[in-house]
Amino acid sequence: MERDLGEQPLARILVELNLKSHDLVAASTEQITHKMVVRGCKGRRLTKNVQGKLLRALNTNVGKTYSLADLFSY
Repeated sequence: MERDLGEQPLARILVELNLKSHDLVAASTEQITHKMVVRGCKGRRLTKNVQGKLLRALNTNVGKTYSLADLFSY
């Protein structure tokens, strides 16, 4: 199974919104780390649980509703 899937839409969304990985970590009420965010942006395959945590943190931070399909291309 391919693990390195290239830059994900999550990375582009963070750039467009001028957010850093720390902004997602700080906004999250769940335990996420900077490493999880960086791996998600770079295209490292994440579990559905971690994908959900990143999705909820982003939606909390921006007040807009994204779906998993908006953040990840796999």
